[in-house]
Amino acid sequence: MTLPPAKTPSLAPRPAARAKGRNVYAIASGKGGVGKTWFAITLTHALALRGQRSLLFDGDLGLANVDIQLGLMPKHDLGNVIAGRLTLNQATMAFPSGGFDVIAGRSGSGSLANIPLNRLQMLGDDLALLAGAYDKVILDLGAGVEKSVRMLAKAAGACFVVTSDEPTALTDAYAFIKVNVMEKALTDIRIVVNNCNSTREGERTYSTLLKACEGFLKISPPLAGVIRRDTRVREAIRNQTPLLTRYPSAEAAMDVMAIADRLLKQG
Repeated sequence: MTLPPAKTPSLAPRPAARAKGRNVYAIASGKGGVGKTWFAITLTHALALRGQRSLLFDGDLGLANVDIQLGLMPKHDLGNVIAGRLTLNQATMAFPSGGFDVIAGRSGSGSLANIPLNRLQMLGDDLALLAGAYDKVILDLGAGVEKSVRMLAKAAGACFVVTSDEPTALTDAYAFIKVNVMEKALTDIRIVVNNCNSTREGERTYSTLLKACEGFLKISPPLAGVIRRDTRVREAIRNQTPLLTRYPSAEAAMDVMAIADRLLKQG
């Protein structure tokens, strides 16, 4: 079922001028398979449930799948914007059951991963402008450290790096952080440890990554939160339904709500 486009939001500046990207939060990971997109969806939903006007932007330019996880069949997607046929605002659609808006990527197409860098810069600028109509914008980046990922990340004021306790996930998360620190592309990096057996185990995983960052990069990215392993996450994804809709009292759901609450408190 195709959902109708969201109402065109006003792009007029809010009373308190917002610095570029201040309310845009990128979700990144060094590798795929750590639950990055699921976290982006669930965090956006959690913020909407807290009364925030929220937008989820699928910026995975090569393997977009936000629409698949949400069971959407968008009439327009980011491909139309890249081709110059639509503005970002026109590509925005409502997700009524979640109470937030979505800009879908183009599922199953790698062509968007080869966008010229100047076009990526324009896309980031357009996103920063559109963000003025929202309280919070969640930007789901592609996995890895490619230039296209790093360029789009510059549209965000802060970045959540999602990892797990797998050695490859930690190594690749560190690589993402290192590249962005060296390029001075991101100054506000926060860590989310996903799919943990317990909160304590997640904190130990974070400690491992923190030691590497402090020892080699001389930075101390804070822990944004730990998300416990929960079999209901997979079931919700399989049913193309947000976890906070299907299982709002699940441990993983409560963990993401806690991250959203800290985000609203701390900014």
